[in-house]
Amino acid sequence: MAITIAVSANAAPQSSDTPIARNAAASKFQNVPNVPDCLTATVYQGDPAGTSSVLLIKGSRGCKAPWHFHSANEQVMMVSGNGRVQMKEGQTITLHAGGFAYAPAKHVHQFTCVSRPCSFFLRSDGPFDIHYVDQKGNEIPPAQALGEATRSSR
Repeated sequence: MAITIAVSANAAPQSSDTPIARNAAASKFQNVPNVPDCLTATVYQGDPAGTSSVLLIKGSRGCKAPWHFHSANEQVMMVSGNGRVQMKEGQTITLHAGGFAYAPAKHVHQFTCVSRPCSFFLRSDGPFDIHYVDQKGNEIPPAQALGEATRSSR
C-alpha cells in the first residue's frame, strides 16, 4: 500500500541543475497527507511526488512517525532540536543538530522528535512515499498506524 506524499513547493519544482539559495524563514510549511499532523514540511528542491526531493520538516516535541519504510533511499540531517531514529534490526540513536541518518529503500525505521521541537532536512532519491508497518513488519493502513502512534504518545 504505497502512500505518495504530495507537498506543493513554494515555486515550481526545480531541476537538479537549477541553482537554489534560500532561508527557512521564507518557507511556507504545510501538513503532509498520511503523515502525523505534528510534522509539517516545505519543499526545498525537486518534486516529492515525481522525482528526488529535499524537504525541510518541522516537528513538535514528542511527534512520532511510527514504523515505516520508503520505496526510495532516505537521508535525514538534523537542523535543530533532537530526533531519535530507530532502525528495525539495527541501532537507535538520538541525533542532534548536524546529526545524520540514512535508511536504504525498504528499510523499516521510525522517527521521534525528542526534548524540544525539531527540524531536519530529508532527502529522498526518488518519489517520496510512506508504507507503515506493524510490529511484525506487515504493511498497515496509515489510519491504523497513525491512530496507534497517537494512542502510544498519551
